[in-house]
Amino acid sequence: QVNSKPGESPCKEKHVVLLSPVGKIEISGCETGLHEIKLPKMSVLPSGAEASAACEVCEGAEEMLEPLEQCTAWLRAYFCEPATLESLPVPAFHHPLLQQDSFTRQVLWTLLNDVKFGEAVSYKQLAHLAGNSRAARAVGGAMRNNPIPIIIPCHRVIRSSGETGNYGGGHLMKEWLLSHEKLQKEKLA
Repeated sequence: QVNSKPGESPCKEKHVVLLSPVGKIEISGCETGLHEIKLPKMSVLPSGAEASAACEVCEGAEEMLEPLEQCTAWLRAYFCEPATLESLPVPAFHHPLLQQDSFTRQVLWTLLNDVKFGEAVSYKQLAHLAGNSRAARAVGGAMRNNPIPIIIPCHRVIRSSGETGNYGGGHLMKEWLLSHEKLQKEKLA
């Protein structure tokens, strides 16, 4: 349940689980939009055939709200047909963090809109893009608090040294997502 304004009814949250090349991704949301995407922790990188495994909803398909349908379609395209991503709508978001006017929200929206598939940006560069070039540490905090990973691509934010840095889904997941995007981008070129 997401806290709502006094007098409003709280969201009726639904959950769906998507079986993806990186494991089971848990998605939650309401009719208004997505609340959260929870990534599995990876202990081994998927390779070859596993990496091109189909993305299928394995739990919750019968109660799918529009934002959840859009999210699963977007993630399916991300993993299996990246060339179609541009034509898909980004699902609406309804997480409180993305409703408030804050630097974190500014950073996440900037990342979503300005850092494209197959690109990477440093924490410092993202701080600059979001309007405060001295806020690289705050960018790190925003990445840690990102409720919608992959769609809001915090895995594309790396250290100035070129090292991948930390990631909520774990180091292996971040490396896998970055190399997946690089590989797919090369195929499309």
